[in-house]
Amino acid sequence: MAGREFLLGVDGGGTQCRARLADRSGAVLGEGRAGPANIRRGLAEGMAAVLGAARRCLAAAGLGEEAFADMTACLALAGASEPAELAAARRERLPFRHTLIVTDAEAACTGAHGGRDGGIVIVGTGSIGWAIQGGRHYRIGGWGMPLSDEGSGAWLGLETVRRVLWAQDGRIGWTLLLTRIVEQFHGDPHAIVRWAATASPADYGRFAPTVAECARRGDPIAQELMRAAAEHIEAMTRRLIAWETPRLALVGGLAAAVRPYLADDIRRRLTAPEGDALSGALQMAAAESGSVEALR
Repeated sequence: MAGREFLLGVDGGGTQCRARLADRSGAVLGEGRAGPANIRRGLAEGMAAVLGAARRCLAAAGLGEEAFADMTACLALAGASEPAELAAARRERLPFRHTLIVTDAEAACTGAHGGRDGGIVIVGTGSIGWAIQGGRHYRIGGWGMPLSDEGSGAWLGLETVRRVLWAQDGRIGWTLLLTRIVEQFHGDPHAIVRWAATASPADYGRFAPTVAECARRGDPIAQELMRAAAEHIEAMTRRLIAWETPRLALVGGLAAAVRPYLADDIRRRLTAPEGDALSGALQMAAAESGSVEALR
């Protein structure tokens, strides 16, 4: 293994961290996963997840940790869109030969359009619009819960729990969705309040698949929430269109669930993403190391 060079791409989101290891030719050697890596929610936890996922890549490839010294890594991390968090992350002592740290939105945009100019709206635990045109970056939203991230999984979860308490008060009626959520707290509204005191966006986001499922089953509250989420995603998409973004993609874990609720003109503008944030991070690692051609 002496003299070999490796590329590591990392997609660190609010729910999980994924990593992919490749050699300079672009051949994938191993993949790994770990816990959340949103550095705005905790830099130490995020970096521990990054290293945990990277070590799983090494194990899958049959390599030891000495290979870190031969590795160019691109860490695409949720929360790295904020200057203070990004600066703190760049001060971390990491074992890689060279480390590039960017926001997960930039890597997702790179992956979605194969490095070409374009824009994306991410609908995952959080939400954000991002475009790259002529080397310039444009951002919409993604300022974090509870101030922003409308239409995201965390936003859906928060709005659902809010309505559970409304039903508890008798202000609205109980539905399948609200009943399913309150059952997770054994029917105790006080348990919800205690849980909410420390709940993270990822905790709220875990309710989003239930919202999407209940909406498909005709639950009126769930459908109302999915339509409201779609309106927020449409607003971000229309802003990207106003910037004359050449191609647009909807990405993230909830993209497929939200897409049917979007206006027809928005759906017609969307193109299928070529890759995701993980493939984009690996492409950026290749560019950083001078191995651009390997991943094209």
